[in-house]
Amino acid sequence: MKKFLFSIMMLFAVSIVTYGQQEVTKFLGIPVDGSKSEMVRQLKEKGFKVDPLNEDVLTGEFNGVKVNVYVVTNNNKVWRIMVSDANMQSVGNIRIRFNNLCQQFQNNRKYVPASLSSDYTIPENEDISYEITVNDKRYEAVYYQISAETDSASIMRELQPVFLKKYTKEQLSNPTEELQKDMQATAVMHMFELWSKSPVWFMISNLYGQYYITMYYDNEYNRANGEDL
Repeated sequence: MKKFLFSIMMLFAVSIVTYGQQEVTKFLGIPVDGSKSEMVRQLKEKGFKVDPLNEDVLTGEFNGVKVNVYVVTNNNKVWRIMVSDANMQSVGNIRIRFNNLCQQFQNNRKYVPASLSSDYTIPENEDISYEITVNDKRYEAVYYQISAETDSASIMRELQPVFLKKYTKEQLSNPTEELQKDMQATAVMHMFELWSKSPVWFMISNLYGQYYITMYYDNEYNRANGEDL
């Protein structure tokens, strides 16, 4: 079983890097969790300032761009950090900005795309303005934030109880080729289920023919799920 689990790790190592227990989403190293006042305090320590015209908005610089930051809560717990460009851009520049962000996330080992087959970049010949205004197309890219640690022991600890619920010890000790494929599929499904709790995604927003990027750092553990209904 140990050899098989190691083979799973090697199979996905290039694209997913790690497979440990997922922590909550972080923004600039700050967990997207806890009270709004504490989150605001920590963001101020990172250099953000409260907008004098709107106390619910923090202003500052993020990833080389001037932004407005919003802290969103559910039941007094932070579940989302929303980051919006402070300045509007032309349709040509927003394509470049969106595609550059896709490339940055793709090259960052802390993230995997929500679908490994997805290519979120916008082709040069695509008319973004037309697609948004006429076809109501939504340009967005979704990634999952993952743990920075990698080791086979943590993978084994995470997968063992999952496998033992589905397979017998006899099957695990001597898996057939067909069973190994099924186990690999089970491992991937479990992995993405964990990672989906920490999505980081961004989209192109439009205002009167000008465009900007809005980013979201979400903690799905704190999101409202109808418990207050």
